[in-house]
Amino acid sequence: MNLKLSVFLFISLFITSCSGGKMIVGSDTANLSMSSKDIIKTHIEAQPDFSTIAARMHVKFESGNDVQSLTVSLRMEKNKKIWIKASILGITLAKIYITPESVSYYETITNTYFDGDFSLLSDWLGTDINFEKAQGILLGQSIFELDTKYISNVVDNKYRLQPKMQHHNYIHSLLVNPDNFKIASESLSQPTDNRIFTINYGNYQRIEGSYYPSAFKIIATQKEKTIKIVINYKKIDYNVSIRFPFNIPNGYEEIQIN
Repeated sequence: MNLKLSVFLFISLFITSCSGGKMIVGSDTANLSMSSKDIIKTHIEAQPDFSTIAARMHVKFESGNDVQSLTVSLRMEKNKKIWIKASILGITLAKIYITPESVSYYETITNTYFDGDFSLLSDWLGTDINFEKAQGILLGQSIFELDTKYISNVVDNKYRLQPKMQHHNYIHSLLVNPDNFKIASESLSQPTDNRIFTINYGNYQRIEGSYYPSAFKIIATQKEKTIKIVINYKKIDYNVSIRFPFNIPNGYEEIQIN
């Protein structure tokens, strides 16, 4: 497992992890007269409420000819901690520990580790990122704060939100489902740098009145290289008692991020 895979596992896995919250009542058909303000308000209200999460996932990773299928365990305490363990056939490949202040992980195959801030994720995603923003992405919520600078229209029976004025090298757009007001897809492109980051969500499931994805795909393209990650959850428990064991083994070599 390499650095980029570890990063994307963090980005990917969190999203299937939430339930419990406000009941969002929508419609199968997008309302042509619904204002941007009301779409944004209802989307924000669709964010689930929970205390802790324990989940197991199946992750398929593709980069060129490299294809890997992984079993992933996730533990999370909302707004505080994210713990991820990736394994194959019961053998631990990597552990990742995320807090609002830091990103740490180690890889057992290469005997390497990283221990630093969110500059790693910001550099790879091509946008400033922190715990709050990452949590938003992974909950099926918008990566950016939505406000009056966003406008909306209906495309393919979904609400499309985008800034009134797009930056020439920072183009953001998202589609919101009319029934649950969760994200159907979100993209961020930087044409000058040949970067495109897209998340496409499948069906959402409802638990205790809140919606969360059952499957989704991440596609990240930078120049000639494309990474695809497909995630399906196997089991999820929420508001359970969990621990977050994480210690970087002795003798591992630190990876420096320039």
